[in-house]
Amino acid sequence: MVKARGLGPRDCRFESGHPENNMKKEIVEGVVIEALPDTTFKVKLTTGEEILAYLSGKMRINYIKVVPGDEVIVELSPYDRTKGRIIKRK
Repeated sequence: MVKARGLGPRDCRFESGHPENNMKKEIVEGVVIEALPDTTFKVKLTTGEEILAYLSGKMRINYIKVVPGDEVIVELSPYDRTKGRIIKRK
């Protein structure tokens, strides 16, 4: 007898009503001002703020290098506006 496959208990997070899906991540531009250990960087945003940003997984896998002076696109955390993830180098 074949059992029908439906949504499991962990698949509920992919529904539109889940809080993680409703969080809007702010995407901003900035310039890397300092490289820190473990692919972490200090980034100065176009708004003048300085944040701590880490390199996204796709950039690590594809060996995309980021050095001080590079213009980058950062996705800010909705919980802490002083932290973010570098998602693209310009």
